[in-house]
This record gives sequence, C-alpha cells and structure tokens, in this order.
Amino acid sequence: LSYFGLFRFSLTTQSPFFQRPRRLSQTSILQKMANSIYTYVRDFEADSPCLPNTWIVVRLDGQTFHKFAEKHNFVKPNDERALRLASEAAKRVMRQHLDIVLAYGQSDEFSFVFRRSTECFNRRPSKLLTTVASLFASAYVFEWPNFMEGTKLLYPPAFDGRVVLYPTDKNLRDYLSWRQVDCHINNLYNTCFWNLVQRGGLTTAEAEERMRAKKIAIEERNCDIIKDDFWEENPHLLDP
Repeated sequence: LSYFGLFRFSLTTQSPFFQRPRRLSQTSILQKMANSIYTYVRDFEADSPCLPNTWIVVRLDGQTFHKFAEKHNFVKPNDERALRLASEAAKRVMRQHLDIVLAYGQSDEFSFVFRRSTECFNRRPSKLLTTVASLFASAYVFEWPNFMEGTKLLYPPAFDGRVVLYPTDKNLRDYLSWRQVDCHINNLYNTCFWNLVQRGGLTTAEAEERMRAKKIAIEERNCDIIKDDFWEENPHLLDP
C-alpha cells in the first residue's frame, strides 16, 4: 500500500515542520472495502438451513450416464469396475464428512445420509449438496485410472443432486428400502434385457419390444381371505 505525507514550513523559522503521515492498517482497509455500499447484494442470497432434528439425505445421479457408459464401453448389464469406482468415490466423500453415517449406491446414483444432529455447514442445503457432488465427481475422475485400467476417460462425468429431509427413522428406512427395491427391479430388467441382446441375438429395439410385452398368469390357490395375512401378502390386489 502506498501513502504520502503532507508537510509545511514555519513562517518564523526556516526549518521545515513535517507532519507524520497516518498509516492505515491492512485490516481496517479491508473492513472498509467489505462494508461498501455494494454489500446489500448479499441480501439476495437465500439459503435457509435444513430443518433441525431431521435426517439429511444428499442423492447424486449421473447426468446422461447411459451415454457416458456407452462411450466408455461399460460391461452390460453391470460393470463391476465402474461399480467399485463409484464406491471408492463415495468412500472419499465419507472420509471428508464424518457426519455421513451411511451411503447407499446403485447404478449411477449414490445417497449420502447425514446424522440428525449434524451442524455441517450450518445445515445449509446448497453447501451440503455442492460439496458432496463436487467431491464425488472429482474423486470419480481421480480414481478412474485405478479401476478402469485400459479405458481412457474421454470426457468428465457430471452428477446432479438433491437434498431431501426425512423427519422420522421410519421415513429414512422407507427411503432406503425404496432405493433398494428400485435397484432390484432395474437389475432384473437389465439382466433379462442384455441376455436377449448378447445371448439371444436380438437388437436393442427388439429386446425392448420383447420386454414390453406382458403376460398374465392365472394361479389357483387355496387361501384364507378372512384374516389379514392374505391381504398383507398381496397388497397389489387392492390397488385402484
């Protein structure tokens, strides 16, 4: 920082009188700059914290990951290398954020569960989401050579995400159950689909058409429909 001093001559003597220059500290200068007339723009930053005493779940999904997998020749229906790569990226996220108590992944998605009492980033959803997403994506790229040996990374993957709050333990368990059921359904479909293509000799369009055709089976059973057991085992019968 440059500064200058003012000085003047006395009228009664020829000796100059020097006034000591005022030197502003760097801290005070920065404070004045920070408290400028432009600071009002911070009022537009709306980022309410997540509700207290709720489970915070950050779920990431690969953007157009089917195209990414195709470009990088992922093994169908499941590429174990890619699955282990995603798991390693998730581990790096968990090592960085100790308040993450559980992470569940399938295909191109991963869910990270923050403990109820977390105060990480003051529970600001934008901070939680962007930090988890950016760290996961960068770790995915960083670890790529260790898991996808012989496959060159043609372009960086992208992951979008969302923050969801679950107020009760049951809500959280139901969420994780929902994701696992989705995993089972997708895996069954993909296994059948790619068997039709790889072993059955069908094109992807033909296999999709074959999978779309549904067959209804009629089953004869002797059941007690008075008690609750039958209805609890077959809730789909009461679907509207």
